[in-house]
Amino acid sequence: MRLDKFLKVSRIIKRRTVANSVSEMGRVFVNGNPAKPAKQLNAGDIIEIEYANRVEKYEILIVPEGNVSVQESSTLYRIIE
Repeated sequence: MRLDKFLKVSRIIKRRTVANSVSEMGRVFVNGNPAKPAKQLNAGDIIEIEYANRVEKYEILIVPEGNVSVQESSTLYRIIE
């Protein structure tokens, strides 16, 4: 699954267009490397998102095939730190 779609489906970022723009600005890293919106993700990858005053890290546990429900979205990742 693409990075921008995963961020939207997992509800880490609410809209796919916002996920695209944040990735294009160079504020999203996958396994320590800057990532474009089309980056393919696998289970076990680490996503870092730089916000204005903090950095959040997530470990991908499950990469879904399509959309998931709100209740299932939080099971797709684990917050690190």
